[in-house]
Amino acid sequence: MLVTTTATLQNREIADYRGIVTGEAILGANIFKDLFAGIRDIVGGRSAAYEEELARARQIALEEMQQRAAQLGANAVIGVDLDYETVGQNGSMLMVSATGTAVVVR
Repeated sequence: MLVTTTATLQNREIADYRGIVTGEAILGANIFKDLFAGIRDIVGGRSAAYEEELARARQIALEEMQQRAAQLGANAVIGVDLDYETVGQNGSMLMVSATGTAVVVR
């Protein structure tokens, strides 16, 4: 399935619009990742544990969005937007949502 942030696909014709599709992923970070991320915040540097969780959540959200598009008979999703939020008590969970328009292209 083609997935793009643009509103069109180069050299492709949009034959039909199937509607807005979304995918969400909410992941909790465990206590050990939180501990090591806190240490990194103090001494500086990147938190590989959180970066991995973020990548995992993004992948889940995009896959879910594509599955919903396929259920509508689409073969592409255009205008994709990714949003990132922390949710839960003290921002203990990471939410990634992917939204786009399911279309049929030729």
